[in-house]
Amino acid sequence: MARIAFIGIGTMGGPMARHLRTAGHDVTVYNRSPARAEAWVAANGGSVAPDPASAAKDADAVFTCVGNDDDLAQAVLGREGAFRTMREGAVFIDHTTVSAKIARQLAVEGKSAGILTVDAPVTGGQAGAENGTLAIMCGGSIKAIEAATPLMQAYARRIVHVGSAGAGQTTKMVNQITFAGIIQSLAEGIRFAQAADLDLDRVYEAISGGAASSWQMTNRWQTMAEDQFDFGLAVDWMRKDLGLAFDEARSNGAALPVAALIDQFFADVQAMGGHRQDTSALIRRLPK
Repeated sequence: MARIAFIGIGTMGGPMARHLRTAGHDVTVYNRSPARAEAWVAANGGSVAPDPASAAKDADAVFTCVGNDDDLAQAVLGREGAFRTMREGAVFIDHTTVSAKIARQLAVEGKSAGILTVDAPVTGGQAGAENGTLAIMCGGSIKAIEAATPLMQAYARRIVHVGSAGAGQTTKMVNQITFAGIIQSLAEGIRFAQAADLDLDRVYEAISGGAASSWQMTNRWQTMAEDQFDFGLAVDWMRKDLGLAFDEARSNGAALPVAALIDQFFADVQAMGGHRQDTSALIRRLPK
């Protein structure tokens, strides 16, 4: 049993922390909204800390799953941040989707304090977190990944060490760039099928086993056709993620013309009031 601190127990962090608790670990949670932390403990056991530093004190591992770079910096490096109290030899695992720059910064800060650090963004959405089937892309040293992996296995089906510090975050950018295009093409395909008066169930049966198949098709075909979007990765968060990719591309010289176009389509969905709707709400832009 490990002593674990989990900072940020929202839509993704809450289920991940629950899986760690179910696996028998001693879990202390911190959330910016105390009521959410208290409700989590009431449902799962463990304890609530008043700040990240208190949660991290004496922990074997500290996990974060917060909102953005600024939230992460505050939770880890702030006056009451986790690095203030983490012991030497402990492992820090960040599941937030943030910039590679801050991931590398935390690796440097952690190394100077004898803390093992892993940038470990995830994919698989809320359902993956709830079901313990997430895929995790990890950046960090071999030693850090070896320390983190047995813990992450409580809620992950796939854990891949993709490179040094920051590589997990840049790999997540690849994921977001790729599935933005898939969602847009899926939206266009569904609307085309509807315009042609095709039976969508039969169309799905015909094409889902071939080259057009994807996770998005399997999990979003039906809901997109029925205009259901109140789940999954919010459009606001997707635009944040794509913004990180565009910033990184300006540094490494990569061209992202299609991703940039689809980002503007997401902006259209925001203008339609779809800020918190799933990314599959891209289909709302297209007339039936």
